[in-house]
Amino acid sequence: MPVVVVESPAKAKKINEYLGKGYIVLASYGHVRDLPPKDGSVLPDDDFDMKWEIATDSKKHIKAIVDALKTDNELILATDPDREGEAISWHLTEALTEKKAIRKDTPVSRVVFNAITKTAILEAMKNPRQVDAPLVEAYLARRALDYLVGFNLSPVLWRKLPGAKSAGRVQSVCLRLIVEREMEIEAFRNQEYWTVKAQLQSPRGQMFEARLTALAGKKLDKFDLGNATQAELAVQAVTSRDLKITSVEAKPAIRNPSPPFMTSTLQQEASRKYGMGAKQTMSVAQRLYESGLITYMRTDGIDMAPEAVTGARDAIKAKFGAQYLPDQPRIYKNKAKNAQEAHECIRPTDMMVGADQADIKDVDQRKLYDLIYKRTLASQMAAAQLERTVVDVASADGQVILRANGQVMVFDGFIAIYEEGRDDTADDDDKRLPQLAQGEKVVKQSVDPEQHFTQPPPRYTEATLVKRMEELGIGRPSTYASIVTTIQDRGYVEKDKNRLIPQDKGRLVTAFLMNYFQKYIGYDFTADLENQLDEVSAGNADYKKVLDRFWRDFSAAIGETADLRIGEVLDKINEVLEPHLFPPTADGTDPRLCPNCGAGRLSMRTARSGGAFIGCSNYPECRYTRPFGPPDPEAEKSAIPPDGKLLGHDAGDEIRIFKGRFGPYVQRGATSEANPKPDRTGVPEGWPAEEVDLEQALRLLQLPRQIGLHPEDGIMVWANIGRYGPYLKHAASTSDKGGTNANLDGIDEVWTVGMNRAVQLLAEKVASRGGRGKAAAPIRELGDHPQAGGAVNIYDGKYGPYVKWDKINATIPDTITPDDLTLAQAIDLIDERAAKAGKKKPSAKKPAAKKPAAKKPAAKKPAPKKAATK
Repeated sequence: MPVVVVESPAKAKKINEYLGKGYIVLASYGHVRDLPPKDGSVLPDDDFDMKWEIATDSKKHIKAIVDALKTDNELILATDPDREGEAISWHLTEALTEKKAIRKDTPVSRVVFNAITKTAILEAMKNPRQVDAPLVEAYLARRALDYLVGFNLSPVLWRKLPGAKSAGRVQSVCLRLIVEREMEIEAFRNQEYWTVKAQLQSPRGQMFEARLTALAGKKLDKFDLGNATQAELAVQAVTSRDLKITSVEAKPAIRNPSPPFMTSTLQQEASRKYGMGAKQTMSVAQRLYESGLITYMRTDGIDMAPEAVTGARDAIKAKFGAQYLPDQPRIYKNKAKNAQEAHECIRPTDMMVGADQADIKDVDQRKLYDLIYKRTLASQMAAAQLERTVVDVASADGQVILRANGQVMVFDGFIAIYEEGRDDTADDDDKRLPQLAQGEKVVKQSVDPEQHFTQPPPRYTEATLVKRMEELGIGRPSTYASIVTTIQDRGYVEKDKNRLIPQDKGRLVTAFLMNYFQKYIGYDFTADLENQLDEVSAGNADYKKVLDRFWRDFSAAIGETADLRIGEVLDKINEVLEPHLFPPTADGTDPRLCPNCGAGRLSMRTARSGGAFIGCSNYPECRYTRPFGPPDPEAEKSAIPPDGKLLGHDAGDEIRIFKGRFGPYVQRGATSEANPKPDRTGVPEGWPAEEVDLEQALRLLQLPRQIGLHPEDGIMVWANIGRYGPYLKHAASTSDKGGTNANLDGIDEVWTVGMNRAVQLLAEKVASRGGRGKAAAPIRELGDHPQAGGAVNIYDGKYGPYVKWDKINATIPDTITPDDLTLAQAIDLIDERAAKAGKKKPSAKKPAAKKPAAKKPAAKKPAPKKAATK
């Protein structure tokens, strides 16, 4: 029986149903090899040799395929029909050859299908081919480029810009788009303008709205009514005149449907209509594909197979009627730049099965399938027929002209099932107008001015970002979701109400790259490199020559940064980000003047621990700091300065709050030679230090609080706040390391708990541990260890029940109750725990022997540094 390999177990299960018992279908679980995340995995000086490594999780999957090929000496690679799928097939071939599972007489073939249906799979099996070398080379080139950029550019960031995490070939370009849009928004200065609208009534009593378009015989431009006075004069001009309809112009118009989905348009529409991110959309689509409901979802093609077009037309006729069918099928031109990587559009596999008929239980899958189904059918439906109407209303002297726009739906066509979402708002052309005729007089019901301000460009959503990347030729369908996800995971961008907002660390990285690696995050450069890679996949270019051209210039650019001093980099970034970090102040004072000492200059600085902040140039004399980013006036008011924030006075002493090495604390009086250790108390977690007032500070300075002498032994009972929260202490003093401690339920109880409650809590604490100083009692005894001896018992621990033998504690799984656990099961848990801890399994006791010298523990190898690439 031939061994068929696909990526996922869900796909394997479905394909196995269609192929039957004559095949063994196994899953590779995605990529089986990758470049190790360390230097030297790509060797530019060795003809770009690449060192691959089988992932730990993949070894068992490779073994399963190796074992299957021992008895069934034929391999069919049926991975996805794109560049990544081709790469997985190539990796499998290479790995299995190294394992000697593929021999000289082993037939190896590659089959592709665009949908997981019985027809598509059986047809693919009849048309095997070999692994496509140009597609594999395009994958190798991309992987090598991403590695070389990530592992050479990211360390530069780490050294010159502490706190930065990574840079990537396409990731950084995408981040630049978002940062530059935010800078446009910040630099934007709105401009006021006014419009005048009138509510008019026709002779038949129907209301409609018209907008003033001409005044005093002159057409109004957008900013001609620039203030309220001008707008009011325009209102008076309209109000003082009688109006009649001077022209009614109706023109027929048609609206054609959008083409069926490809990857980018599916991500955009799912974001618009359902708020799904690109990653979520692709995950949901993957499950629909593996269930056999839709065709392959990573594609930049919009053409549809002839049989699918026929199926769509049949479904339209059956569901809507023949009038909704155009005379000829609609043919959409494929926009893919590389035909070899272009696939059919994303469509349902059965055009007769709508979302209501499909066996889909998951809500997101149902919504996305419904979207794909409706878009596909709409793409083959008749155009919507409209009548667009423009009505002009004017005064007799021609000094005032108003215009009303609207449309009438004559035939809905494809709109009967689907209408594409918009990134902007609808305009006046979408409004309906009543029946109107030239020469008719209209009655003014109201004339109102309306103030407007020009708006900055909107922040990107995932939908508009993907659209912009597609327009610029940056990235490809299989990469959009991972790119947008990566910049969010790195903390460079945050999503708020579906809008992408650059964070300060994202601005930092972009500013650095724009100054020192501008070429490599250029839009044209990145798009041109994508085109070169497309040429490789088409078989028209040598991928190693592409790599060589890139690496020659890029490595030189990396070398030029070797002598950069961090101070030099920070000065440059201070200059670039000055409008953001130090915006003009309301009172016109210097925004870079230190508010603490009044003499130093503020600038961006970095800490050894990583991260950036704003600090004073007079350090260490002035220790003023604030978080990186523009100043927050409200935060500045409540911020705690380096010399403490004065909360007030008590009994002649200053009460201040400070930010210390181990957190904020309150202090009574100043530190001096006469008072080297003034009273101070830490501010508990959960109390915002900036909001602590004098009353709270005085309460904290009362601690530790004496509740009274314990009635049984006459030893003091205290209430205090410690490292782990509020607690009671039964001891001669709070510094006594002995005694008994018991937790309190909340901070407020520190000042309110009485002796009765305290005695009860302390007694419960003593009882819970079987008496002061005594070991906890087991909740069940299982017996002695059968090989090594010694009691095996069950205890109730802080994190649940566990079994204990000697010094080994093993957690009891949730699937087993302590009452049902047997001694044999307990021994298995102990052995498993011992193995994880690197200890030997318990064995039968042997006569005492000479104790061997203790071995030194092996030195741990440092974990390799990782760098994200894309």
